[in-house]
Amino acid sequence: MDYLFTSERLGFRLLSLTDIDACETFWGNEDVMKYCGGATASELLPQVLDFYQQCQVEHGLSVYAVVHLETQEVIGAAGFNIEDSIDEVELIFHFKENHWGQGFATEAAIACLIHARDSGKVKKVVASSSIANQPSLQVLGKIGFQYVGIKYFDDTEQEEAYFELGL
Repeated sequence: MDYLFTSERLGFRLLSLTDIDACETFWGNEDVMKYCGGATASELLPQVLDFYQQCQVEHGLSVYAVVHLETQEVIGAAGFNIEDSIDEVELIFHFKENHWGQGFATEAAIACLIHARDSGKVKKVVASSSIANQPSLQVLGKIGFQYVGIKYFDDTEQEEAYFELGL
């Protein structure tokens, strides 16, 4: 399989419509998405995947399928939401519940940051997490993000811890 980039245990490739069932297990899962404004409705997933494909075409960065290299299973998604400019992107990561607590989020986040740095386009990466989501907060701290403060987000309708990292 062709990957855009890899880490020790993970391969990263563009998400496609063939990944819908896998995406249901994380983006469509209320437990996985409880700190992110809730699960994404099944009928919206094709639009989400199309959006991320367009991000890659337009900016050279996106949110990617995270594939476990040993099993070839899509176990999550990680990468970057791009709003206004490629200068500043938002790191996100979501994984299937049965892959939590195994270091995949940390490994994926580091691989994505290296990929963004190597692109030469990104100056700053931001990230946020519900203050109740301790595992995600720990990942962000572990990989070098600096806590900036609490910020309200319209998409999740909640205050979240907000972080930044310069590249």
